[in-house]
Amino acid sequence: MGKLLESVADWLWGLPLIFTVLFVGVFFTVGSKFFQIIYLPHIFKSTFGRLFTKKDKPEDSKGILTPFQAVSTAVGGSIGVGNIGGVATAIAIGGPGAVFWLWVTALLGMITKAVEVSLSVHYRNTDEEGNPYGGPTYYMEKGLGVEKKFKYWKIPAFLFGFGIFITFIITLQNYTVSEAVSSTFSMGMIPASLIYVILIYAIIYGGIKRIGEIAALLIPFMGAFYILCSLFIIFKNASDILPVFSLIFDSAFNGTAAVGGFTGAAIAQVIRIGVSRAVYSNEAGWGTSPMIHSTAKTDHPIKQGMWGAVEVFLDTIVICTMTSLTIIITGVWSSGMDGAALTLAAFESGVGEVGRIVLTISVFLFGLTTTTGWYTYYEIIIRHLFAGKGHSRIKQVTLTAFKWLYPIPGLLMVLYAVYYELPGKIVWYFADITTAIPTFVNLVVILILSKKFFGLLHDYKARYLNIGTVDPKFRVFYEDQADSNKK
Repeated sequence: MGKLLESVADWLWGLPLIFTVLFVGVFFTVGSKFFQIIYLPHIFKSTFGRLFTKKDKPEDSKGILTPFQAVSTAVGGSIGVGNIGGVATAIAIGGPGAVFWLWVTALLGMITKAVEVSLSVHYRNTDEEGNPYGGPTYYMEKGLGVEKKFKYWKIPAFLFGFGIFITFIITLQNYTVSEAVSSTFSMGMIPASLIYVILIYAIIYGGIKRIGEIAALLIPFMGAFYILCSLFIIFKNASDILPVFSLIFDSAFNGTAAVGGFTGAAIAQVIRIGVSRAVYSNEAGWGTSPMIHSTAKTDHPIKQGMWGAVEVFLDTIVICTMTSLTIIITGVWSSGMDGAALTLAAFESGVGEVGRIVLTISVFLFGLTTTTGWYTYYEIIIRHLFAGKGHSRIKQVTLTAFKWLYPIPGLLMVLYAVYYELPGKIVWYFADITTAIPTFVNLVVILILSKKFFGLLHDYKARYLNIGTVDPKFRVFYEDQADSNKK
């Protein structure tokens, strides 16, 4: 079974998809004149910097969540077990060189995520309750279907939605959390999984707004908590920092020979695993977090798009780097372990049993925010599926049923893994498979809609950076443009 899953994952994450991920990032980087790099100070000033000022806070704008609640939910959905178990598995399979390709994909992914988020906010719908919802299926309908006159837009929308809902059945958060908790606190994986399920129900019961509020409370705390612990281990081994970076760069272009429990990795495998784990971790191109960003209160799509870029930066450039350096600098990367167990071993090696407990708490919190954050994505797709008059009752029944069913597949995955004693690598092959389909579809669509993004970016620069002139006829929201056309 392991060989079959590995073959399927290798095929899906072969040259075409890797090329597409990197090409789209380069295309928008060049097309935006390196916006995510040159304007990085402006991006941080316009996102986190706005949290501490009264100026330009769009509380009166249409939306469910504040921009910070939206990005906290999105960050909670992306900063999760992928940063701990996923990165560890990337190094276990691809060696230290995979970290370099994580960084490259993240740097390009910052603008890719900004594009997805901006398009989702621009094309979002307002439902009968006055709440906005958007995402890839929305810009497929309006951008491809209405504006591009592509009458078969439902085909990519179906493929995207199908790919996303596969992750409802094949989900890794519960498994990774249960694995970490059970190994640290001498508790069985099944009891740990049941506790996790109960907490998920308690959070999602309050809906998207409750999820956003809880994420805004947990994310800053758990992110700082994890970073500080990682930095302690890294600087404790300060003399090895430069050799570690040398190893990462050398392995990125030459592969890694077998050493200890590490079986070795060729350059093609290093690139594939690095790119795929980056997408799984920060979700740039996957089309997931733009759905929650679309519910934010904002007066311009690019403003929320910049939050998307920050999300990728925090997820991969910061959190994944902390995980990677901790694993490599402690020397456990070649032990033959993988997944959360490898990262747990690194923390325990760095600061003893306390480190293992600290990481387990982090895994638990990361997993919880990821699972509840992803619930919002499914809900938004369901709302789009039953949008329109006459579907209100069906929509509510479906949402209620889904809310009760949502945590069950994660529990079943744990039961299956415990019964069949699945190794971590096999479980993570499932992750690669479920990521590939919606990512490819979404990346192709945003390429087709690139002109719209560049138009929004030009308008933003003219309005807020005094670069260029403002076109008075340009509508930053699709609904405003549609209303104007009706008049």
